[in-house]
Amino acid sequence: MSTIEESVEVAVPVTTAYNQWTQFEEFPRFMNGVERIEQRTPTLTHWVTNVGGMHREFDAAVTEQIPDERVAWSTVDGEARQAGVVTFHRLDPTHTRVMLQMEHDPQGIADTVGDKLGFVRHQVKGDLHRFKEYIESRGSETGAWRGQV
Repeated sequence: MSTIEESVEVAVPVTTAYNQWTQFEEFPRFMNGVERIEQRTPTLTHWVTNVGGMHREFDAAVTEQIPDERVAWSTVDGEARQAGVVTFHRLDPTHTRVMLQMEHDPQGIADTVGDKLGFVRHQVKGDLHRFKEYIESRGSETGAWRGQV
């Protein structure tokens, strides 16, 4: 298992950043390689990805969700094995630090080599910066799910 930790500061209130992060079907707008996410239940999503020419489909379950604080997940079925948590830290009324911690289990030789070369870490860092650009350019969230898991 590889552990990845990255964070980004966004110029929106913590509630705005959190609310946007709960809109999983919007992730393809800022996550490279994510082709589609289907929200199947409030806590189950189906992902279709294509990273570096490797097509994968998997299901992920939200294992913990506390509004304005954290969203944790883990894969439950499919071709990817990972778990993680995104936490939201209020810096001031209009700024938030979004921190992502993820454990990723590379599958096969291509994944292992890519992981050793830092491709996954680079992807996560880029996705967080694209999230920053996305939410700051909008100024408001596209929706919200405020339930607790």
